[in-house]
Amino acid sequence: MLSVEENALISQVGSGTPMGNLMRQYWLPVATSDELQADGSPLRVRLLGENLVAFRTTSGKIGLVDHFCPHRGTSLFFGRNEEEGIRCSYHGWKFDITGACIDQPGGPEENNFKSKVSVAAYPCEERGGIIWTYMGPRDVPPAMPAIEANLSGGASHVSRTLRYCNWLQALEGDIDTLHSEYLHAPAIIDVSKLTPGTGMYYRHRLRDQFKYEVKDSPFGTSYGAYRPAEEGTTYWRLAHFLFPCFTMTPTPAAGSSQAIRMWVPVDDDHVVFWSVEASANERAGRTHQYQDDTTDWLGRHRPVQRVENDYLVDRENQKTESYTGIGGGFVMHDTMATESMGTTMDRSREHLGASDAMIIRTRKRLLEAMHALEDGNVAPPGVDEPSVYGTRSGWMILPEGADWWEGSADLRTAFVAKRDESEAVAALHAR
Repeated sequence: MLSVEENALISQVGSGTPMGNLMRQYWLPVATSDELQADGSPLRVRLLGENLVAFRTTSGKIGLVDHFCPHRGTSLFFGRNEEEGIRCSYHGWKFDITGACIDQPGGPEENNFKSKVSVAAYPCEERGGIIWTYMGPRDVPPAMPAIEANLSGGASHVSRTLRYCNWLQALEGDIDTLHSEYLHAPAIIDVSKLTPGTGMYYRHRLRDQFKYEVKDSPFGTSYGAYRPAEEGTTYWRLAHFLFPCFTMTPTPAAGSSQAIRMWVPVDDDHVVFWSVEASANERAGRTHQYQDDTTDWLGRHRPVQRVENDYLVDRENQKTESYTGIGGGFVMHDTMATESMGTTMDRSREHLGASDAMIIRTRKRLLEAMHALEDGNVAPPGVDEPSVYGTRSGWMILPEGADWWEGSADLRTAFVAKRDESEAVAALHAR
């Protein structure tokens, strides 16, 4: 378990905190391209505890600046998007996408000091329909991560959900393989009705009889959870944590998915869950409904099901249909589980077991990376090696006794032809 001090270190993402400093080493998604339309309307964005304003200039470039005008403090959200900058609506001071003040009306030229004034600004890049930003200390940002789902040649397919809890407790649901046998399961499982040879069949046939192997990987941490399959073979579920806040889950079948999930900290108490796929047919399990968007800092991607309405739990359904009685698919199941812990869980109260090996290893990896950055200015994993993000996850069948990491190498290879899941399942059994 984490100490109180370690819990704070690993949870807090604000400016100057060890975790905030680590997060700022990386490119992070901030919005989708279609949220910044040509009409130039600014967009409120809260990221790593900072209140920012995003806008698209006349030439199509993206600006991301502090919302606080350095003149008198009026929010630049209400500013006028004019040509290649944003002009404060209070006194007309104008700032370009680098944060430089490029116009300072209202006084004689000899009193002008615009060259000495600026607003905090962060460079942005668009790729695959997603706007990314770098909030770190380097004058020249590192290369963007080679994420397959965001480099497919077309626009990525994106969904987002705001979650009202700390980023890490939300993310940890993705690296916890046991919960899928319960939280996402039917109320009653009849194994005889499951299709032999499928991932669902092997998972539920020996529901609790699995073992774990966990390792550090070039991009973060990885686990393999395994159970016996047919004679002489083993069923494996492989998943990853990728620095700083990304995951790849152990379904569907390996080789059939080009997807990543990103848990982007809004502040210490909120996180936006991004699900990014290269193919629209991977958008399973997202059946929940959203509230209408508003323009405030937390006004987008808000699910209808919330703690205030008990996630619309149906107790009769819980007895007969689903393990949770909560509709809306996997996303809302996970939302209930991680939000009901509290905004930021006191991890000194938890009791971790063997099935939490990946969570333990990932927390340790995060703490080590934070200390290495803080004490020795050592760049954390992946910052200067964008190619390490070119990986996949999923379930697979390996020969009994095979090394799971070496044996899955070809199935984890990204940027190769993707098979549909039925083809992938057939190929796995033919291995």
